[in-house]
Amino acid sequence: MSFRDGDSEEGSGNLRKPFLHTGSWYRMGSRQSSMMGSSQVMRDSSVSVVACVLIVALGPIQFGFTSGYSSPTQSAITADLGLSVSEFSLFGSLSNVGAMVGAIASGQISEYIGRKGSLMIAAIPNVIGWLTISFAKDSSFLYMGRLLEGFGVGIISYVVPVYIAEIAPQNLRGALGSVNQLSVTIGILLAYLLGLFVQWRYLAVLGILPCTILIPGLFFIPESPRWLAKMGMTEDFEASLQVLRGFDTDISIEVNEIKRSLASTTRRTTIRFAELKQRRYWLPLMIGIGLLVLQQLSGINGVLFYSSTIFETAGITSSNAATCCLGAVQVLATGVTTWLVDRAGRRLLLIISSAGMTISLLVVSIAFYVKEYAVVDSGFYSVLSIISVVGVVAMVIAFSLGMGAIPWIIMSEILPINIKGLAGSVATLANWSVSWVVTMTANLLLEWNSGGTFTIYMVVSAFTVVFVNIFVPETKGRTLEEIQFSFR
Repeated sequence: MSFRDGDSEEGSGNLRKPFLHTGSWYRMGSRQSSMMGSSQVMRDSSVSVVACVLIVALGPIQFGFTSGYSSPTQSAITADLGLSVSEFSLFGSLSNVGAMVGAIASGQISEYIGRKGSLMIAAIPNVIGWLTISFAKDSSFLYMGRLLEGFGVGIISYVVPVYIAEIAPQNLRGALGSVNQLSVTIGILLAYLLGLFVQWRYLAVLGILPCTILIPGLFFIPESPRWLAKMGMTEDFEASLQVLRGFDTDISIEVNEIKRSLASTTRRTTIRFAELKQRRYWLPLMIGIGLLVLQQLSGINGVLFYSSTIFETAGITSSNAATCCLGAVQVLATGVTTWLVDRAGRRLLLIISSAGMTISLLVVSIAFYVKEYAVVDSGFYSVLSIISVVGVVAMVIAFSLGMGAIPWIIMSEILPINIKGLAGSVATLANWSVSWVVTMTANLLLEWNSGGTFTIYMVVSAFTVVFVNIFVPETKGRTLEEIQFSFR
């Protein structure tokens, strides 16, 4: 890319120098570019970038709606189609199975046809899946529709955070990345609320709306500039970045930074297994997979999917209303994270979140243990019931403040671009696999021992605090290129 007339000869010469073996010059240049352009980027790029994020956020809303659909519709579907409890449980879990398949394919699809093309592919099976469920006459159609939805959701769960991370300026990347999880919680809450008033077949038809809006919306947003640069589409890459940063913004520094990063990585599209032993690969891969696995092992999906059962066990009579309130609390807490993540930092919020979950789960487990020895209908028993409900709500709030959104943000930030497709697929597959295991075992564990179940989840949350303290770096205020370079 040519330099403008206003560029100094000295600056031009510096940019033409080869990529040096020390990281100090790179970090210094990144920070200088950040200081010089931060206010201008904030002003000029925020409108176009936020518009792009709002369009792709329809995908996570679909994700959340799929997750929440089975909760309010269980009694109606089992009655209308004559399903047993085990058949309906299979229906609910098949979205996770489909998501595993989608996760395996997500990285490679997004590498070959781009982030926008991947979201287009993900939207189509979602629409077909919802229509299949709405017209279902027996369990086979329900299962087919659920698998199709899960496949689309598996792709969405990987592609959306990656796309947002690749288009967002560094000073907005955390907040915009949190919109992904915020949209998921909004989708869950919509399914809970609408399920109280809308018949299950019509609710499935409403599930089509996010993706039917997403498909045409994708034609009006640019492709990820970093993906275009990786594919060698230089003119499209610069045009996309110019649209995202504003037509009056000088993008030459950012363009050169991305080009330098790509030039310093291997040009081969595949990485040999032996090369993953290098620190620059195994460490970010371990952190990304570790955070996404620990996110699910904390038991959050077990708590959310069986919240009605947990509230009934705790003695709450209106469990459906309590579940809707829990969904609303999760949306509000995730909204707070969106505001905090670029101010407090990713690492601090993860530590606060996992520590808060540990304390909350400890309180819940103690309450359930003591209830086994308390007299039913006594005042002390009622107090323990209230404590356990408050502990569950506090656990969901603590999860939403960090462990909900930030693992996806960090995964999209730290994976090197030349292994992002493969490594992202592996991390997403690990997340969905553990989610399926937790969802399938949570009900059995609660029947075995409620206090013991929450003790297991508490131990995992405590381990998460240690894991974050030792391994997870702070990525706030750094470019993707600087983050990924630091692992070398």
